Amino acid sequence: MGVARRSGRDDGAHEHDLGLAHDLKVMVSRRRALYFLGAAGAATVAAGCSSSDTTGSTSTSTSSETSAAVAATPQETAGPYPGDGSNGPNILIESGVVRSDIRTSFGSYSGVAQGVPTEIRLTLQDLTRGAAAGEGMAVYLWHCDRAGKYSLYSEGVTDQNYLRGVQVADASGSVTFTSIFPACYDGRWPHIHFEVYDTLESAVAGANARLTSQIALPQDVCESVYAYDSGYSASTRNMSGVTLASDNVFGDGWDAELAKISGSPANGLTVSLTVGVAAKSQNTQSGNGSGPAPGAGGRPPGGTPPGGRPPGR
Repeated sequence: MGVARRSGRDDGAHEHDLGLAHDLKVMVSRRRALYFLGAAGAATVAAGCSSSDTTGSTSTSTSSETSAAVAATPQETAGPYPGDGSNGPNILIESGVVRSDIRTSFGSYSGVAQGVPTEIRLTLQDLTRGAAAGEGMAVYLWHCDRAGKYSLYSEGVTDQNYLRGVQVADASGSVTFTSIFPACYDGRWPHIHFEVYDTLESAVAGANARLTSQIALPQDVCESVYAYDSGYSASTRNMSGVTLASDNVFGDGWDAELAKISGSPANGLTVSLTVGVAAKSQNTQSGNGSGPAPGAGGRPPGGTPPGGRPPGR
């Protein structure tokens, strides 16, 4: 982050050449090219560690590496509601932000976000270290509530800071947040924001995010949740007006960002995603995150962030 960043973008990433463009025989998006590069890189590591090429198998030669091919997760906009001090509120400097249960507000705020109980599990793989587990990396995660509002920003919840928190990855590179399922607001596909930092110290300082990205949620699960809980009634209508292909962030490819979800709305859900963290200079910026999709406003209800509405949600 930093004064200039704070949207999560890396200006140099727009033009960064990973060396594949010359060799590709067909035109693919930057994100697709990065996806193939990340998968190929991790597969190469796997070949050196194990004779098996089965996806999901683990290496027997070291506890810090994995033979699963993983894509480099693409850089995305942090959107206008990051709460990192870039455009107003800064939750990262608050005591208590390092927490696993993000359903409640903390510090001088009070309140609980209502919705379908959901665990969000991210497994970090450091692609600069042969897809080793990202132990010690920190993740700042945030998303909208059941009504599609962002705490600290949207009308009616400016006095809340729920659905935001920081976790440090364990020895397996995993972080887990206890939360609720996010809404679908007008113009955006249901999603979750996150940032990855090399250390907790850099995370709470809100500086030098290694990766800023978003998690896309599967359509069938979204529809099931929104039909189950009447508090998501607006989400059913909003979802009918957007697709992954038309979304202004995921529209150019979502392979490395689409989560797997288990469980049920009645008993709780678990959202899982493996995140390939490349070197910061290799996090290709999404080509489609610079503005709203045609016919899609992309702004959650109840308020505009200070300084206007930045592109991408």
